[in-house]
Amino acid sequence: MLLECKNIRKAYDGETILAGIDFTLAPGESVALVGASGEGKSTLLSILGLLLVPSAGTVLVGERDTADLDDGALSALRAETFGFVFQHNQLIGSLRAIDNVLVPSCFAYQGDCSEHAVELMERFGLKNRLYHYPHQLSVGQKRRVALARALLLSPAVLIADEPTNDLDSATGRVVMDTLIGFPDESHAVLYATHDLACARRADRIMRLCDGDLVEVSASELEKEMQ
Repeated sequence: MLLECKNIRKAYDGETILAGIDFTLAPGESVALVGASGEGKSTLLSILGLLLVPSAGTVLVGERDTADLDDGALSALRAETFGFVFQHNQLIGSLRAIDNVLVPSCFAYQGDCSEHAVELMERFGLKNRLYHYPHQLSVGQKRRVALARALLLSPAVLIADEPTNDLDSATGRVVMDTLIGFPDESHAVLYATHDLACARRADRIMRLCDGDLVEVSASELEKEMQ
C-alpha cells in the first residue's frame, strides 16, 4: 500500500470537517475525490499529502506511521513521496517557468534534473515558455508548469486538487490524460474534482459528504448530480 489513513479527523473552531476517514491508495490506482464545495476535499488532500496535521488519526506512507515524525522528517518524507498540483498552481512569481519546475529537486536531491525538466516542459507544449515568468503565462500554461513540477521527481503519489478548474477543454484533456496515465506498479494518483467526466476516468470514485468518505459508482454519482 502506498498510502493509508486511519480514523482521520479534522475540526476547525469546533466544527468537524472530517469525522473519522479511512482510506487506502494502492500502486497502479487512480482515485477521484468528489463532494460539494466546503465538504473538506482540499483539507483531506492536504492531510494525506502531509501538508496538514489531522486533529486525530494516523497517516501511513508505505508502512511508515507519520504520527510521531518531527517537522524535518515530515518534510523529507513529503518531498520523497508526493507531487502536488494545487488548485491555484502556487508558482513562485520571481522564478522563471523552468526554475519553478525544478523547485522539488531543491528539497529531494536526485542529481541534475534540468534535462528532465526541459523534457517535461516540451511534452506539455511549453518549449517556448521555458524562461517566462508566471505573470507572462496563461492559466492553462501555469497549470501545465505546475504539472511538470509535480512530475519532476516521479513521485510515488501524485495529488491534484481540481486540476482542470478554469481550463479550456484541450488543456484540461492534456492534464487529465497525464494524470490517468501516471499510475503503474509503483505509482498512484489521487485527485479532487467537481467534473463528472474527470471523475469517471478514475479507477475508483470516493465521495466526501458530512465528514464521511464512501465509494460510489459513476452511475450513482451521475444520478446525484442531475
